[in-house]
Parts: sequence; structure tokens; C-alpha cells
Amino acid sequence: MLFRSWAQTADAHWPDVARVSDHVGVAHLVVTRHALVRQVLTDPATYRPDNALDAVTPIPVTALRVLAGHRFRLPPTLANNGGASHPAIRAIVADALHPTRVAAQRPWLTGLVRERVDGIAATLDAGGSVDLYAELAADLPLLVLARLVELPDAPVGAVKEFARAALELFWAPLDAERQQALAAEVGSFHRVLREFAATGGGLAGSLRAAGHPPDVVVGALFFLLVAGQETTSQFLTLLLHRLTGEPTVLAGLRDGTVGVADVVEEGLRLEPPIVTWRRVAAVDTTLGGTAVPAGTSIVLWLARAGRDPATVDAPDEFRPGQRGSRRHLAFGAGPHRCVGDQLARMEAAVVVAETAPLLDGVTVLREPWCPDNLTFRMPDAFVVRRR
Repeated sequence: MLFRSWAQTADAHWPDVARVSDHVGVAHLVVTRHALVRQVLTDPATYRPDNALDAVTPIPVTALRVLAGHRFRLPPTLANNGGASHPAIRAIVADALHPTRVAAQRPWLTGLVRERVDGIAATLDAGGSVDLYAELAADLPLLVLARLVELPDAPVGAVKEFARAALELFWAPLDAERQQALAAEVGSFHRVLREFAATGGGLAGSLRAAGHPPDVVVGALFFLLVAGQETTSQFLTLLLHRLTGEPTVLAGLRDGTVGVADVVEEGLRLEPPIVTWRRVAAVDTTLGGTAVPAGTSIVLWLARAGRDPATVDAPDEFRPGQRGSRRHLAFGAGPHRCVGDQLARMEAAVVVAETAPLLDGVTVLREPWCPDNLTFRMPDAFVVRRR
């Protein structure tokens, strides 16, 4: 269950809190109810974020040596930082992703998406097939993020490969050989980040100017290049795929009876790219009537919380604008709530508005496939053609 949890969100037999062991025998408490998941996320004193980026599969010595050879370090910076430095670091990152700055990117992004959609439509009209992940969704969030935080012109392919490698290395069930290969890829890109962190402007420069050490600058960039763009390209792919099976929603978008923003929120509720997140109990406590000893690993089932019948009228149906649709926890909650939520929403709104007409009358040749992973969906190719 742990590594394909998105496939089990509609199963009604899970208790509010369940004890589950993973592939290496580590016990976790899986929390399924919206109210309990939110309780954990908003109480960082009782449930700390220290384990948020811990490798699900313990990294063997051989892979650790590879990482050490690249001087890889990932100190508590954002998602895994429960210390006193977190608010100041978060404030600088949040300023770089401020809603005003995000909104200023919308005209540019709209033009880029329209250009791509025109090319995709021409291919479909000619009878060809199109991979909407590769041709539309994969790199858009990275291109926007690069403009906001002033990233250098790194090859898009290299950044995408690094980001997916990091998601696999830290959150997937792996064998030692694969871990060593991923360590080499992640470690190598870490060197690039260190160079940029030392001299780059934008966000990197702001963090340095505030007196944060090099490791913190690198850690912030590392996390943003994973969570700040890869998850959004995943969401765009998952949402577009979902919409191909929702003709009533597409008709509503076409005639204006369904709002784009409502579609995005319902997509986040039903097809979140981040399906679980972790916390660790700092003290002995209870959760939903279950005893939780200090040190317990807690897996918060965000995707299932989005389908909690206590918060939404039709939990398993795609009904934009329904009661509870916007109460999802796709961006988390509390002091570690995603700072890029408005950025992801803007990008998804532009893509839905510009792409929805394409999805009318297409046949899915290849559905996105997601590999085993505790937390991230990581869909790949999504191929369509005209009926």
C-alpha cells in the first residue's frame, strides 16, 4: 500500500489511524482522516518535520561514499527544518514566490502555452499523436521558476533528470545498485548547485545577503528544484489525463458554466502529485485514540484526506466547485505549507484554460504510468490523438 497509495484512495476499509510496516520492516502510523492529517501538520511541536526528507530505503555505504565524494549535504532548510532558522529562510523563499511576482509571469506563460498548444493541435489535426507530458507539461514549471528565482540557463533535461533522481533516491523502494546510480546523479548535480549558490543572484543572492551559510542556500535551491517544479509538471499531467475522462467538465469549461480555478482545485483534491507526507512524533501522545510513542514515523495520507466524506459532498467524483473541494491538503497546512501554492495554481489555470479545447475528442493511446514511490506520483508519457 505505502508505495502505490494513490491507487487505494477510494477503499473505504482503512481506519483513521493504521499501523503499517514498509518494505524494510520499519513501522509507520498511516493517518487517513482529513481532520487528523491537518491536526498533525499544524502542530509542529508534537509532530516534527525532521524525517520529511529521510531516505525511505536506507542508503547503503557504497552509495553514501558516492554522495560524500560529491560533498553532498542536505541540512535542515525548508521541508525538514523544525528549528529556529526555518521562518527566516521560508520568508525569503516566499518573497521570491510572492503572488504579485507570480501574477506578473502569467502573460508570458500564457503566450508560451498558446504557442505549444497551436503546435500540438496541428499535429493532432494531421492525424498524429502527441505526448502531452513531454510536449507541454514537463518543463513549463521549471521555466517559470527559473524566471522567478533567477536560475542560470542550466539544460532543462539535466535539471529534470536530477529532480526525478532525487525523488526516487529518497522516496522509492530500491536495491543497492540503483541507489548507487542515483547517488552519482544527485551528487553530480549538487556540485552545480554549490557553484550557483556561491555566486548566483536572485534567491541565492538574497539568502547569502541575509547571512545564511552556503549549505542552506544549496538546500533551498535543491528543494525548490524538486518540489518547486517537478511536482507541478506531475500535477499538470495528472490533471490533463483526468480531464480526458470528464466530458461534462470539458463542456462546462467550453460554455463557461465551469470555472477554471474550480477545476484546478478539484484536480488538486482528486489527483494530487504528492500523495503522502511524513512527520515524527516528538513526544508520547495519542492521535485519533491511538497511542503514539515518541519517535514514531507518521505517514500522512494527503490524497485520501482529500476524499474524506466528512469534508466533501461527492468524495470520488470530479465536481468542480462542490462543497469542500478547496479544503484539500495538497499543499499541506501549518508552518510548512507549500510556499509555491499560488505559483502551482497559476500554472495549472493557464494550462487548463488553453489546453481544454484540445482534450475534446481525443483518444488516450498511453495513460501516464507512475513508479512505486512513497510520496510522489511521477507520471511519465501521456500520449493522445484525435478520435
